[in-house]
Amino acid sequence: MGGATTIFKREMVGFFYSPIAYIVIAVFLLFSGYFFATILAFTQQASLSYSLANTQFILSILAPIITMKLLAEEVRSGTIEMLMTAPVTDFEVVFGKFLAAWFLYLVMLAPTLLYVVFLTWVGQPDMGPIISSYIGLALMGAMFVSIGLLMSAMTRNQIVAGVSGIVALVILFFIGYAVSGTEVWYAAALQYIGTYSHWESFTKGLVDTKDIVYYVTITALCIFMAVRILESRKWR
Repeated sequence: MGGATTIFKREMVGFFYSPIAYIVIAVFLLFSGYFFATILAFTQQASLSYSLANTQFILSILAPIITMKLLAEEVRSGTIEMLMTAPVTDFEVVFGKFLAAWFLYLVMLAPTLLYVVFLTWVGQPDMGPIISSYIGLALMGAMFVSIGLLMSAMTRNQIVAGVSGIVALVILFFIGYAVSGTEVWYAAALQYIGTYSHWESFTKGLVDTKDIVYYVTITALCIFMAVRILESRKWR
């Protein structure tokens, strides 16, 4: 996995030498801070459940912005050819880029731990739902990043990759949200396909195996498909 480590380091340098990482982090903290302060003032409860529940939609928009240039820009600029002839496998290229984007996503979440410190200072929050929510955020982020990376692998235009990723994630969000609480015959299937119910379980303090399997399976599938797309470029 030495090749993946090299790609990871290369992408991390690229992230923090460009304004994208700082802009995405700033936008996320602006909205998450607004939700935290507003909901705390309204509910007067030492809890992150409500404020974190609103982050899924924000992250579904920001994650594809992180990933949109990872492979699309390589193809557009022609540097993908150098990567293909370098002593790294296609899997290491994709996985290294995935790890870099996921790490940036986790860095983006890290400052929100200050909310936990604040709640501990002003009250006695239930740490179970908070811990499970952060586990859910990490798993959800891996899935979001993998979907964004797949979209980036499918096009040479990073704007198209970003918009496609956002559309895909928003659709997954609303598929689950629209049927939440309904009893139509197809509701259970759509709830499992959509992201809303899986994330909601974590915010309630539940770490369910089916939710973990959901996130890990889609993440692995998207990485696998991105690798296959990258391999197919060798024959074009």
